[in-house]
Amino acid sequence: MAKYSDIKGFTVQTVSTDPAASQFVGGSWASGGSFPGGLTAGVGFGTQTAAIVAGGYNGTAYTNESFEYNGTSWTEGGDLTASAGQARFGHGVLTAGGAVAGYRTSPAAVINNYETYDGTSFTEQADLNTARQTLAASGSTTAALGAGGTTSIGPGSTQTGLTNVESYNGSSWSETTEINTARKMANSFPGGPAPTMILVGGASASTIYTNVETYNGSAWTEITDLNTGRFAMGGAGQAQTDGLVFGGAVPSATGATENWNGTSWTELADLSTARDNLVGAGTGAASALAATGYGGGFLSATEEFTAPAVFQKTVEGQLYFNSTANAFKETITDVPGATWASGGSLNTARAELASFGIQTAALAIGGDTGSPSALTENYNGSSWTEVGDLNNARFGFNGAGTTTAGIVAAGHDGSNRDYTETWNGSSWTEVTEINQARLRVSSAKMGTSTDTMIFGGEGPGDRSDTEVWDGSSWTEVSEMNDARVQAMGSGTTAAAICAGGQPGPGSPQFDNAVETWDGSSWTEVTEINTRKAGLAGSGPSTATLIFGGFTPPNSPTNQTEVWNGSSWTELNNLGTTRKELGGAGASSASALAFGGATPSVSSATEEWTASLSNKTITAS
Repeated sequence: MAKYSDIKGFTVQTVSTDPAASQFVGGSWASGGSFPGGLTAGVGFGTQTAAIVAGGYNGTAYTNESFEYNGTSWTEGGDLTASAGQARFGHGVLTAGGAVAGYRTSPAAVINNYETYDGTSFTEQADLNTARQTLAASGSTTAALGAGGTTSIGPGSTQTGLTNVESYNGSSWSETTEINTARKMANSFPGGPAPTMILVGGASASTIYTNVETYNGSAWTEITDLNTGRFAMGGAGQAQTDGLVFGGAVPSATGATENWNGTSWTELADLSTARDNLVGAGTGAASALAATGYGGGFLSATEEFTAPAVFQKTVEGQLYFNSTANAFKETITDVPGATWASGGSLNTARAELASFGIQTAALAIGGDTGSPSALTENYNGSSWTEVGDLNNARFGFNGAGTTTAGIVAAGHDGSNRDYTETWNGSSWTEVTEINQARLRVSSAKMGTSTDTMIFGGEGPGDRSDTEVWDGSSWTEVSEMNDARVQAMGSGTTAAAICAGGQPGPGSPQFDNAVETWDGSSWTEVTEINTRKAGLAGSGPSTATLIFGGFTPPNSPTNQTEVWNGSSWTELNNLGTTRKELGGAGASSASALAFGGATPSVSSATEEWTASLSNKTITAS
């Protein structure tokens, strides 16, 4: 980040607000007209300027009343026809929407009632096949979907979720493809067009989910998880590639807001009042409504989310003066502010695997599952798929390349430690063996299938050997200063880095030494903060991220450190403590961690992503 002295004398743009990463990130919640009295667990649907809230519990009684919102204030509408109840979910717009199933209070029972609203009154329609409450709903009055929910009326912690899904064709409900994860109190974008649907979060008994699934009319597919797992939230959207979810319980009430753009979830400005069991409405991420709910009491507060139609987009390296804050600022990639988030789990848990690629396109290769493995899995940014197996099952090896062209070398299959295999995107081929047979090696993981290097390892004893691959053969070059096993390696044959490790197999000593390679020799540089081995990493030799591993005597760690070319800084920890894991990534701003041992083998995947951030420039 720049200092004032660095930019003194330069002319910079003056703005009143900081640039934003997207239109929606620049959005905010503002107060709307108050609902007439506190209410929780009502049913609602519509848009920010034309919405309805009906039923629910007002702290004294269950009600059938409804109220319509015109963008400014609430006025009374037509009553629900079903017995007084709550935990119903709605879909559609003010003049053509529906209230689906729910909970009746006298006698207490879940219901299968379905009724539609025409802008004036509710009318009973064909019942659902399965009575339930807290299901998610989406669509129109001629094509709707209801998913999940619970048949229980007991305490929330005992209510288990359903996988059941029903489809409405304008006259009747029929059962259709079930969701993958049973849950209640999930949400959807209520205006989304059936037969498609997105199902977000939810819970079953006391388990809270981050899971998100989409329906294409025939099958449910798990996609990128929410950043914050929760249930009983509000939703807004009329397309499954553009929407918001907000509020909910985690298990306490939250104001967290997230935007779905069809690919990923992004945290936006929080609701002013944290709440759960609220009503959500709106056309999408640019315009949404949050009304009623529970947050330390029965709420009447209404909030409106609006994203600016015109905004200044963040660009890395831009300098500007914020006149509102009276400060010079710079837009940077905020690596120190990044955190780890859950990704799709490996199909097969394992440790001491080979790995390379980037966060959205990586390979997990071989490893130790209790015996040497030949399995290869490909990550596409959200899930792992099994692809072609190695010719030689093994663990304790490494490589370089991409998901379409890579190489792995060394490792242990029970006897041999000198195999080399190349990957063409679908299958592995044996090629020239390495000169020094060994296992638990490090590699220049940003290299290519025709230009990379391996270094260190065990074979027998600790090794300092370095070998370079030119596409057809291995050549020994200058050795490292410190022999070591299970160190982190990254970079290329022109500029590589090696950090941590053990100075011998099973040694009680651990290494914090770091060396960089300039294409011809190794040079010792600043040590990492914590001695560790069995760690993973990403990025070039001048901007490297390291994570996981184990510290003396054999304790898995979740530590993360970043290298800026001169020093190491500790950052936010991995969510899962582990050693001997796989890692991938092209920079310290984007990385993938997967597998490893905790000490049992793990299938967990985590994604590290640093975003652009506007930072105040220091005065010096």
